[in-house]
Amino acid sequence: PLFTILKDNKLTGPNYIEWKRNLDIVLTAEEYKFCTYEPKPEQPAADAPDEEKEYYKRWTKADEMSRCYILAAMSGVLQHQHQAMATASDMLFNLKEIFGDQNRAARQVAMKALMNTQMAEGTPVRDHVLKMMSHLNEIEILGAELDGETQIDIILMSLPKSFEQFRLNYNMNKRQYSLAELLTELQAAEGLFRQSVQVNVAEKGSSSKPKGNKKKKKAQTQQAYTQQENDIGPGLECHWKA
Repeated sequence: PLFTILKDNKLTGPNYIEWKRNLDIVLTAEEYKFCTYEPKPEQPAADAPDEEKEYYKRWTKADEMSRCYILAAMSGVLQHQHQAMATASDMLFNLKEIFGDQNRAARQVAMKALMNTQMAEGTPVRDHVLKMMSHLNEIEILGAELDGETQIDIILMSLPKSFEQFRLNYNMNKRQYSLAELLTELQAAEGLFRQSVQVNVAEKGSSSKPKGNKKKKKAQTQQAYTQQENDIGPGLECHWKA
């Protein structure tokens, strides 16, 4: 059913960026995409380990299916140009060479969007990280290469000051996260931060109440003292005169 995405949007040239995005979705869902970036393995010998034989078989099958998906999702002219190529990665490399100018301009726009995205204080961290992951995926599709550590750094630098302690812990402890793990850890940190804020607010509220009572009591005492002075004042004055 996923192939319908490619069938209804065959590659003609100007739609290369959208077509490549759809192709990545299909190949990832079918678990074939790895053959487009992992080198073709040598055919194992008869006495090779079973794991090596199994990987070769799996890679070959994935490459065969990827080639079929790519060819079936092209216009007739492009099919003729690519059907003799040995692997899916060869096809994709050639398409990138042909339509690379589209990629370059789109990649610059995507990179600008990524670097200008900043999380506003008080907004959900999950929504922000998912947005950043979307930008990173877009850049990857367009051919840019950002290693995992760089991706994490970019996301961390886009967070507001309330996550400063999280950044410090990450750097001091030399933590290593995948994007999914980072999202989980940031959500946990956000939960703790909100609890801390609620506790502080509650403590301020409880401490301010006695303080208000104390002020009220002090005012009442002052008022009683003044009244007492008023009550005894004339008596003292008459005694002095006498």
